Amino acid sequence: MSEASLANRQQLEQAVAVLAATTQLINDALSALKARMTEAGRVVPARLDEHQLALYELAVSWSECTAARFMLNHAQRLADESAASSAFPTRLAHLFCAEAVSNTLNRLRTRPADFGLTHAAIGTVTADTRAAEFLEQQLAAQNIAAIGKLVLDRNGDLGPDLLDEHHTMMRDSFSRFADEVVAPLAEEVHRHDLIIPDEILEPLKEMGMFGLSIPASYGGLQEDDKEDTLGMIVVTEELSRGSLGAAGSLITRPEILARALLKGGTEEQKHHWLPQIALGEPLCAVAVTEPNYGSDVAGVRLRATATEGGWLLNGAKTWCTFGGKAGVLLVLARTSPDLTLGHRGLSMFLVEKPSSDGHSFEVTPESGGKLTGQAIATMEYRGMHSFALFFDDLFVPAENMLGGSGGEGNGFYYAMAGFAGGRIQTAARAVGLMRAAFAKAISYSKERVVFAQPIAQYQLTQVKLARMAALLLACRQITYDVALLMDSGAGDMEASAAKLFASKTAEWFTREALQIHGGMGYAEETPVSRYFADARVLSIFEGAEETLALKVIARSLIENADAGAQA
Repeated sequence: MSEASLANRQQLEQAVAVLAATTQLINDALSALKARMTEAGRVVPARLDEHQLALYELAVSWSECTAARFMLNHAQRLADESAASSAFPTRLAHLFCAEAVSNTLNRLRTRPADFGLTHAAIGTVTADTRAAEFLEQQLAAQNIAAIGKLVLDRNGDLGPDLLDEHHTMMRDSFSRFADEVVAPLAEEVHRHDLIIPDEILEPLKEMGMFGLSIPASYGGLQEDDKEDTLGMIVVTEELSRGSLGAAGSLITRPEILARALLKGGTEEQKHHWLPQIALGEPLCAVAVTEPNYGSDVAGVRLRATATEGGWLLNGAKTWCTFGGKAGVLLVLARTSPDLTLGHRGLSMFLVEKPSSDGHSFEVTPESGGKLTGQAIATMEYRGMHSFALFFDDLFVPAENMLGGSGGEGNGFYYAMAGFAGGRIQTAARAVGLMRAAFAKAISYSKERVVFAQPIAQYQLTQVKLARMAALLLACRQITYDVALLMDSGAGDMEASAAKLFASKTAEWFTREALQIHGGMGYAEETPVSRYFADARVLSIFEGAEETLALKVIARSLIENADAGAQA
């Protein structure tokens, strides 16, 4: 082994050690907070709300450190497989790990009592001389700038992704489609707030994209005995690189609907709907969010009242993405008038409607009632159009209740089955968007001249690009590795971490890409302005940032603190 390889391995070991010590601090804080929040061995929700800032920061820190763990694992796999290709991604892994540890320690040091910690306990991480030297070396401006120069020399190549042949072929196929079809149309769709054109939709139907999450026995591309979340992730990433609004989110709704059907649908419903969804005929949308109930799904108020032969839907939904173009809506409604039942009073319905390309529509079926929709004007994420929907005694046949008569009251669980995949998919969307911004940032930094030299030659630009490269690789690896975990039946918490971390990162990332462009970055004619605008939605949909951090990640970490939360 060469001296350089040996030094890399020693630094990798040090990175793993300092991350483990930081993770232990997070676990200690969780255990301390749990003692404040439990009564008779049970977590009291009201007490969680009394410590929201500490819990939010622990959730963010846990998510960041989880990304660091996956990134270090990736560096170790590369080192084991090919020393020649591991040096650069390993340097990125060391840099990201050091920043994740530093960020976490800074949060904890700021208000140690809120976390049930002491300054002395927090100081144990850097009390080890080797740990302190590792952090100092990695976070030195000279080191980060040197990595930035390598980023420029490599033109943004982050090293091997270790995808197998099957997933590499999927990536390459959809990468070409994103470059040749999606990207040339993206700006027009965004600028003029157009619906996704058939030039994008029809080839994707032929490529089988809408069947990626559907087993082959139901007409999809997925093996019957094995899920392929990673395949969905790779495709989503490439399409999002072409355009988040005009292609990157097209898989989300059929994936949610397919998972809900597979979780709770009757065999008759599966055989009827899944083959159609796999073909993209009809396209579909999900209507769960309401004007006063977004991430709080259990608070849904849209009423479903039993009537002869079916149900009557009354109420409103909002943020129903692709609701106009869709031919079937997955609608969550309250079938029990007893509000004290909470999520146990909810059911899912498959509501059929004509497809519409407009910004508004009205449906008055012969079976009775009315459904109207109005597109919501948004600052970005254009192409799919999100709708406000109004149901007025809309009749839905009894056979369109998901799960049949046995599905009554189980709608919440079917929705959750669908949304689990939506979170990791959002992380993939963020990765694709960041990749597009990264490529533009690198190329423009070499072209833009300030004070007689390209800004790529300045240290600050090199530091920006180094940090961008490290963050992008971290987001990619947590997304890929969590997808594999989910295929084995695990990884739901890590999926939430990936969504939280990648979405927050994408906002900073696209901001820096725009900043590198200077004034041109603010011009609509430059794609980075669209990337920056699109990135903002990632922390809102598929679980708003605060709700995801507090009600999903932090609560789960607190409830399992005594068992030793893993990061």
